Amino acid sequence: MKADPEQDRRDLGLLRRGDQDALVRLIGRWERPLFSFAWRYLQNTADARELVADLFVRFYQQRQRLREDTRLSAWLFTTLSNLCHNQVRWRRRHPALSLDVEGGPSWEPADASNPGPAAALSRDEDLAALAGAIERLPHDLKTTLLLHYYGGLSLRETGSVAGCSERGVETRLYRARQQLRAELLAYRSERK
Repeated sequence: MKADPEQDRRDLGLLRRGDQDALVRLIGRWERPLFSFAWRYLQNTADARELVADLFVRFYQQRQRLREDTRLSAWLFTTLSNLCHNQVRWRRRHPALSLDVEGGPSWEPADASNPGPAAALSRDEDLAALAGAIERLPHDLKTTLLLHYYGGLSLRETGSVAGCSERGVETRLYRARQQLRAELLAYRSERK
């Protein structure tokens, strides 16, 4: 997603002065990319929706504290990343059965073709293996990977959210790809 920092700053300024329509515009602009990030991080539609709603409540409560030059995309994704990380930690301590079968965004590109049943099953298994491998990445690698590749943020924007330099983002992406490659190679060799 291409952020428009100037529009975000204008809307934040208007919101701070009491313009509720500015909040509606901000939510409309950011709800989908934030939900997409949260769903990919958590793999649970209800939790992702709840955390995004919680994020917007926190944003509204903090609106007066945010500086005029706040890069809203960084603040939103950083806060959501922390909420997701806390949710995963909470889930590990309080395991439950997920009823989330389908309903979140797909891991695959939107332009995927419609293959036959055997190919579709194989693709679904591959996507599940990829999702599982991403799920097992450490928080910093997972967040960086999701923001850059699935969120479409630039290296600079990703670094701003992840709290590291562009070079640090490149390093994290490299490490994430290496870990994913190793896991997926092991998965493929098991399938043979």
